[in-house]
Amino acid sequence: MSDPLFQPITIQGMTLSNRIVMPAMHLNMARRYEVTDQLVAFYAERAKGGAALITVGYATVDERSGNPGNIGAHRDHLIPGLARLATAIKEQGSRAAVQLNHAGRYNHSMLMGGKRPVAPSPVPSRLTREEPEELNQAGIDELVAAFAAAAKRVQRAGFDAVEILAGTGYLISSFLSPYTNRRSDGYGGPFDNRCRFGLEVVAAVRAAVGPRFPLMVRMNGNDFMPGGNSRQELQEFAVRLEQAGVDALCVNVGWHEARVPQIVTEVPRGMFGYLARGIKERVSVPVIASHRINDPATARRLLEAGDCDLVAMGRALIADPQLPVKAREGEEAEIVHCVACAQGCFDNLFKMKSVECLCNPRAGHEQEWRLERVSRPRKVLVVGGGPAGMSAALAAAQRGHRVMLLEQKGRLGGQLQLAGAPPGRHEFLTLAADLEHQLLWNGVQVALGQAVDLPIIEAKQPDLVVLATGGEPVRPPIPGVELPQVVQAWQVLAGEVTVGRRVVVIGGGAVGVETALLLAEEGSLTGEELKFLLVHGAETPDELRRLALKGYREVTVVEMVDELGLNFGRSTRWGMLLDLEQTGIKALTESRVLEITPTEVLLERAGSKERLVADTVVLAVGTRPCNPLEQGLVARGIPYRLVGDAASPGMVFDAIHQGFAATASYE
Repeated sequence: MSDPLFQPITIQGMTLSNRIVMPAMHLNMARRYEVTDQLVAFYAERAKGGAALITVGYATVDERSGNPGNIGAHRDHLIPGLARLATAIKEQGSRAAVQLNHAGRYNHSMLMGGKRPVAPSPVPSRLTREEPEELNQAGIDELVAAFAAAAKRVQRAGFDAVEILAGTGYLISSFLSPYTNRRSDGYGGPFDNRCRFGLEVVAAVRAAVGPRFPLMVRMNGNDFMPGGNSRQELQEFAVRLEQAGVDALCVNVGWHEARVPQIVTEVPRGMFGYLARGIKERVSVPVIASHRINDPATARRLLEAGDCDLVAMGRALIADPQLPVKAREGEEAEIVHCVACAQGCFDNLFKMKSVECLCNPRAGHEQEWRLERVSRPRKVLVVGGGPAGMSAALAAAQRGHRVMLLEQKGRLGGQLQLAGAPPGRHEFLTLAADLEHQLLWNGVQVALGQAVDLPIIEAKQPDLVVLATGGEPVRPPIPGVELPQVVQAWQVLAGEVTVGRRVVVIGGGAVGVETALLLAEEGSLTGEELKFLLVHGAETPDELRRLALKGYREVTVVEMVDELGLNFGRSTRWGMLLDLEQTGIKALTESRVLEITPTEVLLERAGSKERLVADTVVLAVGTRPCNPLEQGLVARGIPYRLVGDAASPGMVFDAIHQGFAATASYE
């Protein structure tokens, strides 16, 4: 049977060689709206990897539609840069499109020189905390014309298609939604009126580019916004877009303000395919499904089920640009999957940084890290098979060095094995397996169960040693910390200890929060059990929700500072805090543990002392480096590099990037 993922398809005369689309994602790689070498190199790598269509952007239509880190399409002087980007993508065999958008109330005055963002109505954004300026008729007319002019520039630059973003809470979708559109004129009120602005933009763009130039729209299948559009209204909007001359629809999900997670690891793979199916059932143009499609099997499942005609793989292609080629050539075991951590691809944007990737240190750095083969291979010895060690071994092997990795435990992965234990974090286990496959594929010699000392290192006669020996959990100087019911969070995550029903977790950072969630959810109903009860009407929806969230334990998290989870990435933190609330975990901040007794935890909070009954006390108060071999290497003059927690405790992102950098330029 032929592979549905690699069947050609045509969109308004534009033939695509397969069904894989890279959707537009803001990368913050443009400078003053200009296309940069960094941007060109990033997209050329993805085109080389085999994606049939790459949509760049979003691109601005005027100075208030985005910020200078966006690709610009609002001035003629930007066309040469756009043309260079289109050429780079097309030369590698992909088709190229540009997404046009206006951020509306999601833009920030700080990024626009103090100008207020614009919107259909002055409804403040929970994202920016700013009240936008309401557009008048003249402003609406100018924006419709601006979209059309930007589309014409895209066409002149040599792109194969143009896409309009009409979802995510940006300007067009904020006109469509009754939550943000409070107008009483012809653009507000009834659904027909709220559609008007988006349909006017589509009509103007179609007139500008002509009847045969492919025109796509990325729209929401569900806003997940209380008081917003229903799924049925969005499906009807899709019908009207087709009637207006749109050639394909890419189905997005959610607004930035929505409380439903959309891109993080707890979202099941292919979760939102049902939204694409709901729209595909109403239209005849090709439909693209998106969000959390990070492997070929999920993509094929959606295509074979008829949920969609194409699949959008955005972050999946940041993590592994070669995913399409590997899938086509039967090398799917070698794919490095996106783990949906959002640490580099989304959280970086809040830090005003360019997009990077936890799984792929080269993402965004394609020019600096070319991994060219060395003329004189060296012998590299990596001590430690956690994320830092595996990353260092891979980079060295890809440069052509002879690499051996020694790991004391019986399996690779290190902290990734612990990171993948809490609910909704299983993708980190996938990353551990992916990196192990990569080591074997790149010829790294791996020895497990191998304790390492200085004589062993000397016997190997390495040219370079990479110490990736990790860290060890901190044991704070609290009276009673040596009692038998006091355990480390690492032991809990590894399944090495038995935990009682009443648990106090000391430490409210990422590890403490994740451990608390793991413990609190044990005993809650599984997805299979919930489906059975729901289908048979055995319990009310409210009761099923309670049973899905609440296990059999009482869990309390104690934290000295005033907030929990401060070392989570921004994209993950809000969801984790919501999960704490929903699972009934009690959080005590600004609290200091004074003593642990056989039955209680004594703490000081708000100037008074409290006692918490506890069967088990879990320590999650930090990590300290473990690098016992360093001094010996220094004394013997053996060249070495220290990476990951062995150098300084950090996140998995830091460990992988440090390990990579340690050997990527080693000659």
